[in-house]
Amino acid sequence: MDNYRKLSLGEIEVLKANLCFCTDWSEIEVTDGFSPEYVHHTRFSGKIRLGAFNKEFSLPGGMKKHSGLFHTTLHNVTVGDDCCIENVKNYIANYTIGHDTFIENVDIILVDGLTSFGNGVEVAVLNETGGREVMIYDRLSAQAAYVMALYRHRPALVESLRKMITDYVSKISSEMGCIGSNVTIADTGYIKNVRVGDWCKIEGASRLKNGSINSNEFAPVHIGVGVIGDDFIISSGSSVEDGVTFSRCFIGQACHLGHNYSASDSLFFSNCQGENGEACAIFAGPYTVTHHKSTLLIAGMFSFMNAGSGSNQSNHMYKLGPIHQGIMERGAKTSSDSYILWPAKVGAFSLVMGRHVSHQDTSDLPFSYLIEQQSTSFIMPGANLKSVGTIRDAKKWPGRDKRKDPDKLDSINYNLLSPFTIQKMLKAVDILKDLQRISGETSDAYTFQSGKIKRSSLLNGLKYYGMAIDKFLGNSLISRIMSSESKDLESLRAHLEPKSVYGQGDWVDLAGMIAPKKAVSDVLDDVENGTLSDVDALNARFAAIHGAYYEYEWTWASHVIESYYGIELSTVTPEQLAAIVRRWKDSVIGIDNMVYADAGKEFSLSAMTSFGADGDHDQRARDFEQVRGSVFEADPFVKSVREHIRVKSALADTVLGIISAL
Repeated sequence: MDNYRKLSLGEIEVLKANLCFCTDWSEIEVTDGFSPEYVHHTRFSGKIRLGAFNKEFSLPGGMKKHSGLFHTTLHNVTVGDDCCIENVKNYIANYTIGHDTFIENVDIILVDGLTSFGNGVEVAVLNETGGREVMIYDRLSAQAAYVMALYRHRPALVESLRKMITDYVSKISSEMGCIGSNVTIADTGYIKNVRVGDWCKIEGASRLKNGSINSNEFAPVHIGVGVIGDDFIISSGSSVEDGVTFSRCFIGQACHLGHNYSASDSLFFSNCQGENGEACAIFAGPYTVTHHKSTLLIAGMFSFMNAGSGSNQSNHMYKLGPIHQGIMERGAKTSSDSYILWPAKVGAFSLVMGRHVSHQDTSDLPFSYLIEQQSTSFIMPGANLKSVGTIRDAKKWPGRDKRKDPDKLDSINYNLLSPFTIQKMLKAVDILKDLQRISGETSDAYTFQSGKIKRSSLLNGLKYYGMAIDKFLGNSLISRIMSSESKDLESLRAHLEPKSVYGQGDWVDLAGMIAPKKAVSDVLDDVENGTLSDVDALNARFAAIHGAYYEYEWTWASHVIESYYGIELSTVTPEQLAAIVRRWKDSVIGIDNMVYADAGKEFSLSAMTSFGADGDHDQRARDFEQVRGSVFEADPFVKSVREHIRVKSALADTVLGIISAL
């Protein structure tokens, strides 16, 4: 389509005979393969370029339509080869349309003046009144958005990020829009200042205004019936269906919004799902899921989160307006009808049940239950470590990554136990022991963060955290030993020496990416001083940190192993290594047995309630058997737990054999 020519006089006559009209036929250029045969009832104005129309489209139901232009009006439009544009009620203006694209029964598609197609729109996340705005753009990652929203204590950094994004926005701004190749736009209303990527399908949308739909062949985007969207970016592989309304939103890769979901001033990153409910000013990190009509997520930050029906938060206390925010760290869940009054912070992989209004910060008590009883918040530290649901979630997330685009924007770490969560458990142990020391070991309950911890819960928390710490540190040590080809103790000691410059100190979770705080800080220093000034280069730096996770993890774990077990890896003995491996084995099996017991509750008599609706006890049991299976041991997840015990036991024996041979 690079070579265009003017229309011949004969072609102009055929077009006129086909009831086409143009104010100046000399403004129309066509490719050599062009034929006017398939152009009817079309009005042209401005600069027009047309490709060849040779293809026939096969439609559902067996209908076929030939490519061409029928009953449409075009102004300043380039149409690629083998497109079909039919029944445009008003007009298409200022667009370049790729090849093999099908546009039918639309109202209007136009670009009006210079536009950035949703890039540069400011989304007021977390604080509805402003102060944490994130500028959205095509290449936005969860990590870049996290820094822009939460690193306001570094104003020069935020300003450098804004300049970086503004430079990108200026490069892609245009007075001409683009509709890619192999696109379908059908039965759609108003489309203004929207860029549409290849292989996108827009079917029945009501209004799309000022946005980019970054579809491609690897990961097409689908926009469905009744959708209304303003000021947005939709990333590859996502779908927005069934009456969804959204404004000032970034929708990341492989997300799904449907069933009349509504969202404003919100960010959704990879693999998020939103249906039926409402989002306002939320930062939805990867795998944030909400399915229920009665659920409102507002002014909060989430990731790997599942919101129960009726979950709700409040971001103002009827004083200075909606200025409060909350953070639920990775993996936190809410039960049905839960409520949290922001500000509050919920620790990683915790479960929230009931109504909580006293602004707890349980971030240093991960894997906890936060339960309301008689208007009091009770904390059960570490209780979620023995929950079958927690382990099941951790196993399913990698398998539910629906991103097909080879260019993945978000860096996602799925690990349940990591330096990020273990550093918190180490703090949790100190917190719980301090509570014991201050209030006495025989106290019935302890006060923490305006909540209560029962004595039994505290003792269990110490046990659970101890097992998890042993499990993680043992995992890291065993992985290091197994990656070594050392035949003697000295060479193994050398292999155990950490090689990475990063890893020691605090770790952070940047909306899905777990990393040493120092490594992240160095990247941000380069952004702030101008060394790093390109949006793709920023994503590449984050991806490089993510790719080196296990090297950094060992650097952190090796130092913690030394302090926690009171040894020196440079002079470690086989007996010391074997003792750690045995503790690891006991912890792994102990946690698996607790998970196994928790899963068994799903096969108890109480779990059979409502089965066998019209029968006796035997019929209830048979009904349960047909639906859920007859044998607890045959359940796929239960089998995986038992297999995990077998595999890890064998691994422990193997490692102990390696150590004994040194």
